[in-house]
Amino acid sequence: MRNGLLVKYGEIAIRGKNRYIFEDKLIEAIENNIKDNSNYYVKKEQGRFLIANDVDDFDYDFIIPKVKIIMGIVAVCPCAILSNNDINSIKESSLEYIKNNYNKDKNYKFKVECKRSDKNYPLNSMEISSLVGEYLLENTQNLDVDIYNPDIKLFIELRTNTYIYSKIIKGFGGLPIGSSGKAMLLLSGGIDSPVAGFLMEKRGVEIEAVYFHSPPHTSERAKEKVIDLAKRLADFSGGVKLHIVPFTDLQVKLYERVPTEKLTIFLKRAMIKIADKLAKQNNCQAIVLGDSIGQVASQTMRSINAIDSASTSPIIRPLACFDKQEIIDLGRKIGTFDISIRPFEDCCTVFVAKHPETKPKRNIIETMESRIEWLDSMIDEAISNIESIEL
Repeated sequence: MRNGLLVKYGEIAIRGKNRYIFEDKLIEAIENNIKDNSNYYVKKEQGRFLIANDVDDFDYDFIIPKVKIIMGIVAVCPCAILSNNDINSIKESSLEYIKNNYNKDKNYKFKVECKRSDKNYPLNSMEISSLVGEYLLENTQNLDVDIYNPDIKLFIELRTNTYIYSKIIKGFGGLPIGSSGKAMLLLSGGIDSPVAGFLMEKRGVEIEAVYFHSPPHTSERAKEKVIDLAKRLADFSGGVKLHIVPFTDLQVKLYERVPTEKLTIFLKRAMIKIADKLAKQNNCQAIVLGDSIGQVASQTMRSINAIDSASTSPIIRPLACFDKQEIIDLGRKIGTFDISIRPFEDCCTVFVAKHPETKPKRNIIETMESRIEWLDSMIDEAISNIESIEL
């Protein structure tokens, strides 16, 4: 008997003939996240993946945090692996598993659940569960059966090998990264945009991110904060490419030219234009924003209408119907919130108007913008000076 990690996936199991594509992407993401330790390998196992190694010491503290956060994984289960499917081996190994993982001086109620993929096995699932449960009762002093409210659920899965486990550590589910295309995320240092990026990743969308940097109005610490947010998003996907756009000159010039109450709309449109060009250059099919309807002036329905016409790519807002507390709660859960609240402002907050317009008219905005003869050339200049980082 040796240790391993059984990996369960959900949605991709119903993908029919294309299922192998999703499985391969998921294996690729797992391998990328655990590549720091070459002792471990991943293999397919009849509706599961198995992570194992060829040495005695299986480092769950290293493997589990690396694997459970990968999109497409429903749960991971630290398990004992038996190459022998004989019922006597299963009974003895189940007893050994209980003794190794639970305090012999404490009383437990338990239940055994069995699944078998080989329907030619001489015993059915119910019979295996019954025989193992009986064996455990006969050979322990601290176990009692309770099928309704057990302290221990002992799971036995007969596949190519037999797997015994009792702990199920939940993942985020969703789809493997890249299985649903690719999108360009506008990533600020705030709370909302990294959460929006996470939700896109959960649906299998590969994310590239763009950050608008405005020194000296924003500090290097603000840039570092965004890099850390992108790194956290990379944890879920296996990697994120971050584009850092020098935005100072364009931002200052718009500040000098545009009425103060309309500045936020013009800045956002300039960002969208840059993101749209970057999306096309990097084979992205959409742009992703962290907007929540009505949260700020640039996120009213009329503002959204005035902003979106700046893009030729579809714009997706995963947080459109979330309230702020829901976004904060999810940010805490995925580990971005504490990074986002570091006290370093981004370019939007520095140049925000005291009384921004909340009901801009799209035709007026577009007419005014068309009269800014230097706008397109400054956008192209900003794009030509982008710093791109692979995280």
